[in-house]
Amino acid sequence: MDGGPRVPEQRRPGFPAEEEESGALRFGVLGPVRAWRDGETLATGSPQQRALLAALLLREGRTATAGELIDALWGEEPPSQALAAVRTYASRLRKILDPGVLVSESGGYAVRGLAEGALDLARAQDLAAAAEKARSAGDLCHARDLLRRALALWDGEVLAGVPGPYAQTQRVRLGEWRLQLLETRVDMDLDQGCHAEAVSELTALTAAHPLRERLRELLMLALYRSGRQAEALAVYADTRRLLADELGVDPRPGLQELQQRILQADPALAEPSAATAEASTATVRPAQLPATVPDFTGRAAFVRELSDVLSAASGESASGRVMAVSALAGIGGVGKTTLAVHVAHRARAAFPDGQLYVDLQGAGARPAEPETVLGSFLRALGTADSAIPDSLEERAALYRSVLDGRRVLVLLDNARDAAQVRPLLPGTDGCAALVTARVRMVDLAGAHLVDLDVMSPEEALALFTRIVGEERVASERQAALDVVGACGFLPLAIRIAASRLAARRTWTVSVLAAKLADERRRLDELQAGDQAVEATFELGYGQLEPAQARAFRLLGLADGPDISLAAAAAVLDLPAGDTEDLLESLVDTSLLESAAPGRYRFHDLVRLYARACAERTERDGTSPSERGAALSRLLDFYLATAAGVYAIERPGDRLVDGLEPTEYPGLTFTEGSAALDWLYTEAAPLLSCVRQAAASSRLRRAVDLLWAAKDLTESGANSHQYETTARGMCEATRAAGDTLAEGRARTVLTDVLLVSGRIPQAEKESRLAMRLAESVDDALAVSWVANSLGLICLHQGRHNDSKPFFERAIAGFRALGNHPPEATALCNLSRAHLGADDVAQAVDFARRGLEAHAEFGRTVRLANSHYALGIALNRADRHTEALGHFSEALTIFTAHRQRLWEGTTNYRIAEVHLAAQRPAQAARHAEQALALGCIGGDRMQGNVLTLLGRALAGLEQTDRAKACWSKALRLYEQEGAEEASEARALLRPASAA
Repeated sequence: MDGGPRVPEQRRPGFPAEEEESGALRFGVLGPVRAWRDGETLATGSPQQRALLAALLLREGRTATAGELIDALWGEEPPSQALAAVRTYASRLRKILDPGVLVSESGGYAVRGLAEGALDLARAQDLAAAAEKARSAGDLCHARDLLRRALALWDGEVLAGVPGPYAQTQRVRLGEWRLQLLETRVDMDLDQGCHAEAVSELTALTAAHPLRERLRELLMLALYRSGRQAEALAVYADTRRLLADELGVDPRPGLQELQQRILQADPALAEPSAATAEASTATVRPAQLPATVPDFTGRAAFVRELSDVLSAASGESASGRVMAVSALAGIGGVGKTTLAVHVAHRARAAFPDGQLYVDLQGAGARPAEPETVLGSFLRALGTADSAIPDSLEERAALYRSVLDGRRVLVLLDNARDAAQVRPLLPGTDGCAALVTARVRMVDLAGAHLVDLDVMSPEEALALFTRIVGEERVASERQAALDVVGACGFLPLAIRIAASRLAARRTWTVSVLAAKLADERRRLDELQAGDQAVEATFELGYGQLEPAQARAFRLLGLADGPDISLAAAAAVLDLPAGDTEDLLESLVDTSLLESAAPGRYRFHDLVRLYARACAERTERDGTSPSERGAALSRLLDFYLATAAGVYAIERPGDRLVDGLEPTEYPGLTFTEGSAALDWLYTEAAPLLSCVRQAAASSRLRRAVDLLWAAKDLTESGANSHQYETTARGMCEATRAAGDTLAEGRARTVLTDVLLVSGRIPQAEKESRLAMRLAESVDDALAVSWVANSLGLICLHQGRHNDSKPFFERAIAGFRALGNHPPEATALCNLSRAHLGADDVAQAVDFARRGLEAHAEFGRTVRLANSHYALGIALNRADRHTEALGHFSEALTIFTAHRQRLWEGTTNYRIAEVHLAAQRPAQAARHAEQALALGCIGGDRMQGNVLTLLGRALAGLEQTDRAKACWSKALRLYEQEGAEEASEARALLRPASAA
């Protein structure tokens, strides 16, 4: 970046002001030569006059003699009146510029006295210098932002339209500088793990600058880190052939070395060297450990043992640095987490790059998914959301790469088994992991196993004494021993019992011992195994006020990893303020945890205990009807809120009118962003609520909730959990003999399968859904399934067969007064006519659909209409119009967070560019489609790869094109897709070559 030209006298030290001074002149040379005053463009005259102005602006405030200016404008063959022309140009410029800006001096001219940041080149230089400084300080996020701002100052070709040899020299120089800045910025993109996004840009840049080896090197690295090794090697092969043909030389050593490292799968190559958060301005050092308890007692031998293992990882032992894993096992409540957190805090100084923590919920019915945990860890380590891949394997690989070179401690609490833990382990020395679980992880390779038993009587008494106080215990030692004995010497039970006593100054230790001696106040399981934990919880529960106890019991009924305040209010049927008071009081008793502001969760065993309490109707007064009513209100809350989100996202769509009625209200939103925030935040609890209702009278509402929350699969968010839930509801409704509910559940599952491109399965489900919906005259479901059947026919190439289905859907939606989906079906009918080569009709139907959708604002379905019309116009060879509609669709899909539709639209934009013979732009958008994902699953990915290969072939990158086609062929063959023959045909000439 230090090769950029300097214009010191035309700017002041420091950063240029963002706001333009009133009346100040501004100039641009990083594009056409222009001048502005107060935002108004000034007439800078003829090309030669602009050439004179540019020459003076680029002289760094120094005087240019008349001879120098003549050489700059005309070179070695100036006209006979060149000197007079220069004087005329200068006189005209002086009239339009501020007084004193263009000065005459020693027979020449100079531009002086410009305000700070008046010249775009000076601003670019300031930004580039600041970026270099930020990069040197390790602040890559800020450096990238500064370079983006600098590069944004370019507006086309430098000195566009300006004649003369001087202008040409400056064009070359400044163009080269811009490329250097671009390479530097992309290099930092890769350092921060943004390789998937970089592939698209680098593909376009290498097409525009095919002989620039640094760009090729960056592209190879980006492809390799994106898991596309074959393409990365193909880039090298294309580069070697091109350099040999064009220049007769081999690739430079750095490029050759990179090829060898890729061939050898060099582990260091897959690692961003400085991954930091996109929005951060400093190195991210997570500090996620829960607070250690101030009265930690005993366990001295375990503390020493675990600390020794951690010291090996930190390099403090003679054995040197290793990647250490310790796995603590024991029954619930034995103090695994307390010990692990205590040891972790003691070792913090040895892990200066941070500490990560997660509760894996392994003892619950639905343990945390490793890919979800990895996403959270990567964000905590500074990785941008856009750089986090989808699959578990890719996330685990990126996680290990980000941790390389760092010294980070990872505490994995409450694990289910070794399979859940393995993807979450760091992969390099200097890092360490502490794992807690109920089971011994004998199959966790290399782990240091620790079996944690109950406390000794001496340790248990010491813990009790530290909490209660020496003075109160000393005089009642035997009573204190009775208390800890009744607690089974379990640390959690002792802590709860001691805390109760400490909070009640009028009690004696003997009073507490007497209460514990009463077996009616303890569960029989106190004496053995996991039941001891339940007995400990009983102690806390028995001291709750009636309202607290009711809240505890009812909240324990709800499935899901956590619950929001609003959802809890629905369960309890209380105002939000009263609910929050109750929940916070339960947090104070340690019977509930505050996962985040406004969100709460049970420890898995506490939840089980709470449910047990709710089921003891004769003791707690929670009748089956009250339990059912609580879960019914929760389902109502989710259904009403999800229906409201659906209505905001799809105004005018009357699907919500056909859903099951609700008695309990949901949340209301005034704008789409907040509504989508709620939907995606509540995805896991919402889907848990649907599954929980599968075996109850709430079945129909649960199915309708799943239908109303369809954005969870269409956007690509929570797709796996959504599909699992949909399949479960199909089975539950079939078992219940509820034909209407089963028809709707299978309608939902059809949509899931269509989105993922599993057409044979989608056809099977949709035909069954249609029979069920017709048998109960469910007009809403019939219309939606008819539309799905039409789409299935389109995917199968049966375009004429699809028309009756779309026509039936249109008629059904029209009869229901449901105009937005009617317009969607019109757009789909356009695709049917397009497949039958009736392009004019296709354009007409798509335009009618677009006009109908436009009445309801810039909705997702309006974007779908733009998308459909764009496809039809592209087939009509009206490429410019098609591109306009696709661009509008892309803008709307992005605003509504429809990631899969964003990717699909980028694919269509790539089609337009390829049809218009713009292979570089086609390749760039195809890469964006691959990075985002598409509607249609693996088959659509094959289509994108095929198109990308065609674009790369147009750029003479034949080896990389072949790699794309080979991967597309594998995907087509896996899907049994007819497009496989096209991929084979493309590969034949490539193979022959």
